[in-house]
Amino acid sequence: KTHHVKRGTPTMGGAILIFAALSAYSISHLATGVPVTTSALLVIGLIVGLAAVGFLDDWLKVVKQRSLGLRAREKLFGQALVAGLFGYFATKFPDEVGNTPLSLYLSTVRDTTIKLGLVLVILWAILLVLGTSNGVNLTDGLDGLATGAAIMSFLAFVLIGVWKFGQRCEIAVNNCYNARDPLDMAVLAAALAGACAGFLWWNASPARIFMGDTGSLALGGALAGLAMTLRTELLLIPIGGLFVIITLSVIIQTTYFKISGGKRVFKMAPLQHHFELLGWGEVTIVIRFWIIAGLCVAAGLGLFYAQWVVA
Repeated sequence: KTHHVKRGTPTMGGAILIFAALSAYSISHLATGVPVTTSALLVIGLIVGLAAVGFLDDWLKVVKQRSLGLRAREKLFGQALVAGLFGYFATKFPDEVGNTPLSLYLSTVRDTTIKLGLVLVILWAILLVLGTSNGVNLTDGLDGLATGAAIMSFLAFVLIGVWKFGQRCEIAVNNCYNARDPLDMAVLAAALAGACAGFLWWNASPARIFMGDTGSLALGGALAGLAMTLRTELLLIPIGGLFVIITLSVIIQTTYFKISGGKRVFKMAPLQHHFELLGWGEVTIVIRFWIIAGLCVAAGLGLFYAQWVVA
C-alpha cells in the first residue's frame, strides 16, 4: 500500500542505464585507441543477454498488462541460458600465455587448487549469475537502494582490477595475479559505476524512473561476470553483501512459511519491506542499507588486501 503513490513512474529505465554504461566504455576505448578485450566482450554479452530477459519481463508487465511478466520458470530459464553460454565461451579464447577469461579453478582472491572442469564451471557460472542477478532484482524495491549499493560494488571491482593489473604475473615476480584482462575489467566496472551514479540522480527518492528487471538483472549479471573474470568469485559474497542479505531474507521467509504452516519470520520479505512495516521511512531504510552495503564492500576489499599481504 505504501507504494501505490509510485504507480505511473516510468519503468525499464535500466535500458538507458545499460546503454549509458556501454557507451562510456566504448568511448574510453575509442579515445585511447586500446582494443576491446575478449573478457570485456563476454561480460558485455552477459549484460546484454540478461538485460534482454529483463526487458521482455518489463514489456509484458507494462505493454501487455501481464502483472507478473514472465513466469518464474521462463525467467530463470532465460537467465540460465545466458549464463551458461557465458560460462562456456569464457573458458575458450586463451591468450598468449594460456589464460582464458574464465578459469577452470574455483577462485577467492585468486585461483585456488580446486579444479572444477568445464561442466562444473558452467554450472557454477549459472549459479553465480542467477544468485546475483536475482539478488539485485530483490533489492530493487525502494527508491535508489539497489542503484546505490551497486555503485559501491562496482567501485570495489575497479580497485581490484587496477590492483591486479599492477601486480599481474607478466611484470610482478612475487604474489602475482593471472587474471586475463584486469585493467579492462576495471574500465568496464568504472563505466557501470558511473552510469549507475547518473541514474541514481533520477532514481533517488522520490524516484522519477525505475530500472525495472531490465536494469536489475543486467547489473547483477555484470557483478557476477566481473567477479568471475577477475578471479574473485567467492569474494563476491562480501562485496555484494547487501544483495546476499536481502536474498537470504526471502529464502528464510519462504522456507519457514512452508515448514511452519503459514508463520513468518519477517513481517514481509524482502527485508527492506519488513522495516517499512515497522514504521521506518523509505529514505531512512535506504541510507542505513547503503551503510551496510558500504561496510560489506569494505570487508571484501579488506579480505582482498589481507590475502595479498599474507601470501
